[in-house]
Amino acid sequence: MRLVYLSPVTWESFAQRPHKFVEWFHDRAGGPVIWIDPYPTRFPNWKDLYRSNSTDPSGQPSDVPAWLNVLRPVSLPIEPLPGSGSINRQLWRPQLHQIKDFSYHSDTWLVIGKPSVLALELLRLRRTCLAVYDAMDDFSAFYSGFSRLALKRRENLIAERADIIFASSSKLKQKWERVHKDVRLIHNGLDLTLIKSMEYEVVSNKKKVFGYLGTIAKWFDWDWLITLAKARRKDEIRLIGPVFDKPTRKLPDNVKLLEACHHQAALSAIKDFHVGLIPFKTNTLTASVDPIKYYEYRALGLPVMSTNFGEMGFRKRDLGVFITQSESDVAAMAEDALQFQGDAEEDQTFAEQNTWRVRFDGAKLLP
Repeated sequence: MRLVYLSPVTWESFAQRPHKFVEWFHDRAGGPVIWIDPYPTRFPNWKDLYRSNSTDPSGQPSDVPAWLNVLRPVSLPIEPLPGSGSINRQLWRPQLHQIKDFSYHSDTWLVIGKPSVLALELLRLRRTCLAVYDAMDDFSAFYSGFSRLALKRRENLIAERADIIFASSSKLKQKWERVHKDVRLIHNGLDLTLIKSMEYEVVSNKKKVFGYLGTIAKWFDWDWLITLAKARRKDEIRLIGPVFDKPTRKLPDNVKLLEACHHQAALSAIKDFHVGLIPFKTNTLTASVDPIKYYEYRALGLPVMSTNFGEMGFRKRDLGVFITQSESDVAAMAEDALQFQGDAEEDQTFAEQNTWRVRFDGAKLLP
């Protein structure tokens, strides 16, 4: 058994759902994997200058296991345009031949983690025994204008041709059940190995730390965060991760922005948190989101304080979860979260029940 995986993130990014899926596949099925890094599927904008990748597209990135081969498609940034595939197909020809040869020798799965013309091309040339679309986000919500319309169309075509659709959230499951007969709810999860290595203990300082770990982009609710910081002036609000969307208002002095670091080091920084934050805006972009950091916070025994978005809206009654309905109840929820007393045994049980292995075993793709 083999796997071709079209990822929404690069192999060199910190380990996320795509990385964990291919690791699970190799562990369970034992076969080799072709991993396809993402390429531009919308028109470029000025922010892309800050995210440019200087890696040689012809070479392999570091830390690639022997059973995995990373392909980096070269393309012109014209995909939203009709007929763009005819042009980029010429650039993809060597890799298409490589994938065709790879899938010829054994039963092969094709798993699509991001809608694209290349994904449609592989479905058209399909020699796979199983095609899965893993809907991890409402991808079109990240785009605008013509790029959004074009991506919606591509995504619908992929969904029609896939044998199975994975949905990472309840909202996505409801969406795809309208058009597909086999949609499976596969929530996000956590890496139990990393969690076990933490040896987490709650720090009992007078100054409390409300911490956020993750990317700060257009879904981040700065107003909510500033409200929290003003309500807890004697405490610290600590944000760890890359900032792609800066606040339009001056931040209170007790808000500390720390540089992004690799995932394991970032998880280690959670040791200083007293409360884990997930301050996302409530809108179309976040309605389909199941945040991985929720599982990591909970497994480490942290109370979770969140806005009422996406999958978090279904967790209002979960142990150690504090959901604010508006900025007006932020101060009260912060105090409730600090008063929460967890249980180490329950934290361990939660971690074991929400691993990536449990998630993908639950998809029932293998006997």
